[in-house]
Amino acid sequence: MGTGTVREAMTASPASVSGAAPVVDAARLLAAQDVGSLPVVEDDRLVGMITDRDLVVRVLAEDRDPREVHVREVCSGDPVVATPDEALDAALVRMAQEQVRRLPVVDDGRLVGILAQADVARTAQPSSTGAMVEGISQEA
Repeated sequence: MGTGTVREAMTASPASVSGAAPVVDAARLLAAQDVGSLPVVEDDRLVGMITDRDLVVRVLAEDRDPREVHVREVCSGDPVVATPDEALDAALVRMAQEQVRRLPVVDDGRLVGILAQADVARTAQPSSTGAMVEGISQEA
């Protein structure tokens, strides 16, 4: 598997969205960042993750107004996280087990980074990347 720590592979200061923001803002940020999920923060503390699927299932499919619904109402709480100083191998295993492509990185509850599949592909050994992608892609 890979070597090093999450800090060495993560993207520091990732884009995030406030739980108080209307979901239309989250949708626009998802599009601008070209990602499928974003950390949701309140006072720099991670409180959840919002995904493009959350927007479709919990807003559009229910015919709710995306300018009136707030991110905190539709985001997923209690996200799977990593810490900056943990072994990259451990985070890769967690990503595969939980079948997630992005792990928020927290230090004492505060969002400090994001570990994305692309970050791992750039920094980890090829065998680690292959194992992670295979694990994430398996059907639950």
